[in-house]
Amino acid sequence: MPNLLPPAGPQRTLALAQLSNSLGDGAYYVTSALYFTHVVGLAPARIGLGLTVAWAVGSVVGVPLGRIADRRGPRGTAVLLALATGAAVASFLAVRDFLPFLVAACLYASAQSGLAAARQALLAGLVAKEDRTGALAHLQSTLNAGLAVGAALGGFALSAGTRSAYLTVFAIDALSFVLCALVLLRLPAVAPAPAVRGAKLEVLRDRPYAAVTLLNTVLLLRMPLLSLGLPLWINERTDAPTWLVSALFILNTGAVMLFQVRTARAVSGLPTAARAIRRSGVLMLLACAVFAASAAGSVWAAAAALVGGSVLLVAAEMLQSAGSWQLGFDLAPAGRIGEYQGFFGTGVTVARTLGPLLLTALLLGMGTTGWLLLGGLILAASYALGPVVRWAAKTRQVPGPVPITASTVCPRCRPRVGPRRPTWQA
Repeated sequence: MPNLLPPAGPQRTLALAQLSNSLGDGAYYVTSALYFTHVVGLAPARIGLGLTVAWAVGSVVGVPLGRIADRRGPRGTAVLLALATGAAVASFLAVRDFLPFLVAACLYASAQSGLAAARQALLAGLVAKEDRTGALAHLQSTLNAGLAVGAALGGFALSAGTRSAYLTVFAIDALSFVLCALVLLRLPAVAPAPAVRGAKLEVLRDRPYAAVTLLNTVLLLRMPLLSLGLPLWINERTDAPTWLVSALFILNTGAVMLFQVRTARAVSGLPTAARAIRRSGVLMLLACAVFAASAAGSVWAAAAALVGGSVLLVAAEMLQSAGSWQLGFDLAPAGRIGEYQGFFGTGVTVARTLGPLLLTALLLGMGTTGWLLLGGLILAASYALGPVVRWAAKTRQVPGPVPITASTVCPRCRPRVGPRRPTWQA
């Protein structure tokens, strides 16, 4: 258990906040599509269009919201955005047409994107530089645990199939963000970052950081594999049973819960982050080749290939996650963590928005060749990150570890911070 639990104090408090809203999100993710089609009555094409527009808006709004977290204080901003996300989810309960759905979805995506950036800024203000990747690994493990439990709860709503069951799931998700906000209030307040010279949104002028973000977005194309690419591949191109989709999802979430923290320990700076990402690219190419081979065998051979490929996939995922966390923080200038993390997080949104279109075209349209092209693309991006990271490092002074002291915490909270207490002690 010591490897699974973050250190006592604010790290564990932030993990509890992550757990509270991920439980609700897990239930939401598995039921939302059927809720919007069966209860609201929207056509699947309109749902897809609305969510694509919403996440596109969210990716843009996340950058200024991250800057607000820097300037106004990340804890208060995160609390307000958690409440805003809960209100957006609750508004889905009253949606009965496309336009209200689109507005609610845009509010939801914007608040979620801003919340992610504010949380990163909060973590940067409370956790020493050398401990941040490990802290994020714990949060990722917590996220997967919450999503898995929430998905199981959502399964009960799917089994019931009633309007009341779906509405209950959305109400639980909305309340989970209220609980998240209450938990975040237990953290020490971090003083707003002092104003720094430069444009209001300096990250948009930072070409090296933009290049790192772009290449990381290519690596994140693996994200829709479990939710879309593999289910469609298994159903249309292999003889494997469809229930294997659920088994592979459990394998992935369980492995991340157990091994993400251990994997992140090998990443401690820019060189080790780039090395981890190169290794992830090699593993992704191998995983894609094994997935491609699953179309040529019997039922058992296909199942074995899919399981083997999934093991390689989750190993690549954990290495890429640990490396990208380190890059996103180390290359962001002091005083602009929220702004830069808001921009870096757009890679997730773009991968989730455009990834499904690319994966269906490659995997279903081109078969084995498509798998190899996908693996080759990710491998190329992983190796290209090395020189781009060196370029980015030369354009800025990457500071060494800075210990967390009372001066970094909101003056009202300084009496609560003593020299003998851990970095994340609440």
